[in-house]
Amino acid sequence: MASKKTGARLQVALKCSECGNLIRPTFKNTKNTTDKLELNKYCPTCGKTTVFKEQKIGK
Repeated sequence: MASKKTGARLQVALKCSECGNLIRPTFKNTKNTTDKLELNKYCPTCGKTTVFKEQKIGK
């Protein structure tokens, strides 16, 4: 499989604010979104909807 050129996009993971599990790897456009992502998502570990905060994935 050919790898995509990401350009201004960074791969980030979303971390649950309740239990701290790193799940949901996603891409973020740094030109449009300069601050950290905070999204409400369902956490299967907690069993409820919580705030997920951006965590960088190191390569």
